[in-house]
Amino acid sequence: MARSSKAAVVLCLDVGFTMSNSAPGEESSLEQAKKIMMKFVQRQVFAESKDEVAVILFGTDGTRNDLASGDQYQNIIVHRSLMLPDFDLLEDIQDVIKPGSEKADFLDAIIVCMDLLQKETIGKKYEKRHIELFTDLGSPVSEDQLEIIIANLKKTGISLQIFLPFPVDVDDGGGDVSASVHSHMHRNSFPKKGLTEQQKEGIDVVRKLMHTLDEEGGLEEIYTFRESLERLSMFKKIERRPMAWPCQLTIGSNLSIRIVAYKSVTEEKVKKIWTVVDAKTLRKDDVQKETVYCLNDDDETEVQKDDTIQGFRYGSDIVPFSKEDEEQMKYKTEGKCFSVLGFSRSSQIQRHYYMGNQVLKVFAAKDDENAAVAFSALVHALDELKAVAIVRYAYDRRCNPQIGVAFPYIKDAYECLIYVQLPYMEDLRQYLFSSLKNNKKCIPTADQLSAVDSLIDSMNLVYENDDGETFEDLFKPSKIPNPHFQRLYQCLQHKAFHPNEPLPPIEQHLLEMLEMPCVVKERCQAPLEKVKALFPLKEVGKKKEEKTAQDIFKDKLAVERLLPHPALQYVRGFYIYVEVGVLN
Repeated sequence: MARSSKAAVVLCLDVGFTMSNSAPGEESSLEQAKKIMMKFVQRQVFAESKDEVAVILFGTDGTRNDLASGDQYQNIIVHRSLMLPDFDLLEDIQDVIKPGSEKADFLDAIIVCMDLLQKETIGKKYEKRHIELFTDLGSPVSEDQLEIIIANLKKTGISLQIFLPFPVDVDDGGGDVSASVHSHMHRNSFPKKGLTEQQKEGIDVVRKLMHTLDEEGGLEEIYTFRESLERLSMFKKIERRPMAWPCQLTIGSNLSIRIVAYKSVTEEKVKKIWTVVDAKTLRKDDVQKETVYCLNDDDETEVQKDDTIQGFRYGSDIVPFSKEDEEQMKYKTEGKCFSVLGFSRSSQIQRHYYMGNQVLKVFAAKDDENAAVAFSALVHALDELKAVAIVRYAYDRRCNPQIGVAFPYIKDAYECLIYVQLPYMEDLRQYLFSSLKNNKKCIPTADQLSAVDSLIDSMNLVYENDDGETFEDLFKPSKIPNPHFQRLYQCLQHKAFHPNEPLPPIEQHLLEMLEMPCVVKERCQAPLEKVKALFPLKEVGKKKEEKTAQDIFKDKLAVERLLPHPALQYVRGFYIYVEVGVLN
């Protein structure tokens, strides 16, 4: 499990005057490019990414870069050096960056980006250095230094992506086939407008540049603005650095294998960063909290915290429990533990017994050959015998122990055990329901069974070929972001820039995320109608209306005569006549 990578990214934006041109009622290329940059930075901010981002503008009225001299590298500005993205950068992109009135060579801008990356990453560790270029190719371009740029990009390992307001036609009978398909998927989404001669020349340079950098997939690194906005419409998930959990896997008292475990699946929760601030100043320091303990008496007598003690409600009584009692009560273990209690058939472990809030992947300890051999033998033996290990697991000495199951998991690249928690007796819920088999009214007919079978087939989310191999999954939960997080980030970003405006409506793509895929919805209409016809629903009659005392006692005066009587008492919804006598 590798550590999360850290990247240095330069956003290189063309602000030349051609980028501001647009047809009536349409957004300019500059506005579209700024939207993409905003989406990218938003994803980085809310994902708490460690990537550093710089911004370089070309086509500006002024010049500010280290390479500028004479008439070289003019109208190019380093707007922001490499640093972590924040809301200041978002505000800059939205409000500060304005259209320019000049033209600048996008190849010169790439050279300035490379120079910035070279200088500002010296002495720092980055897994990746990357340039994202946004332009409409409307400015003159010189190919004099094209070969030098390609050589330096390859030598330094700097990657390049280019974003254009129009698709690049790569389906010309040559070049990479996958790139042709990639372009064709999005070509029809754009109106075919006439390109200027300058833009056609720029496209030739871009294709030559990207194809030379990567003959197989270089052209796939050219994106349209609209395509990019669709891809970036989701906020990026928060990056988590994998935390290793080293331990000893023990079998009995004589066999011990060094292992290391990582969380493979765990519920992601919203980071609790809400805080109370003054409504006017929006400052946390202007608000002070104070907790006061008072007796439940008429005077609300104040009690010092030292004079209070915890109590545990036991029935109707309160049992006092001090901090010392609570500490002594804890189930303490000797330390972290991953001990095999025995083995069982995998078929004995019912799927509905899986519980807990995490799944662990357990590997042999790194750089320990003996542990690797022993662990591999255990995994393969369990796999061949279709068996599982029942395990006693404790994260550390402060945690209550769990009982869990460890499954063998063998892939081409690695092998491991998958640990899932199992329930204790108190965790199980046993409910008794009447059997459907013994009820003749509940036995479906052959037509009904066939209709439900057809419905299930029509709603199949997996396409399979003739050999039965899956080649497309229409609905992958592992690829669907949590709509709650997406909506939260959308609202936070909106409030950061528009604090006095109401929140925007939920974006349509968030509502559609958990809807049935369109293909499946169309396919299942006929089977649904058949099921509806074979399983008719009948309206159940209304329940009897509850009767009031007025309905029961028709004579209202009789009720009123009884109610004031001192011997008439109201007990659990009934009036009871209590006879009062004298005890001798």
